[in-house]
Amino acid sequence: MAISPNEVAHRAASDLELVTWVDEADQVLGALPRAELRERGLIGRCTFILLFNSAGELCVHRRTLSKALYPGYWDVAAGGMVSAGEAYADSAARELAEELGIDGVALRFHERFYFDQPDNRLWCAVYSAVSDAPLRLQPEEVSEARFIGLEQAEQESLSMPYCPDSLAALQRYKAGLK
Repeated sequence: MAISPNEVAHRAASDLELVTWVDEADQVLGALPRAELRERGLIGRCTFILLFNSAGELCVHRRTLSKALYPGYWDVAAGGMVSAGEAYADSAARELAEELGIDGVALRFHERFYFDQPDNRLWCAVYSAVSDAPLRLQPEEVSEARFIGLEQAEQESLSMPYCPDSLAALQRYKAGLK
């Protein structure tokens, strides 16, 4: 599957976006272009929004091949990097609207946690939302989406490529329900 010129342009613009740079205690150090943050192995802020329908099914979506991290992977959460000067909650609402076309819904905050992999160091804020509104996928970032049960998502993640950071967010969400 080829990457479209629009996706290439979107990735280039995305790499230049200024995102929040933080330390290991989630204290703001400044703002850097997204690509520089990744290349230098520095820590950014990120949001994960678990979108459920009223039947309790989770929206999973497939990332486009143009994504810098986890291209073509399945994702259990909408979300992304927190822009420079942006609050976690504002980022969560923006990302849910941009990626899945869902806006004006109540976002429930669950927790923050630190995710640390060599190519992906993040302070993460986990939110959830419920909506039965039709999805409007952002074509530069999301190639397809569907609602499935939590157990099905977890089973699929054992044999299909799923984003490890959003899976960590899902596990933290589930642990908080107990």
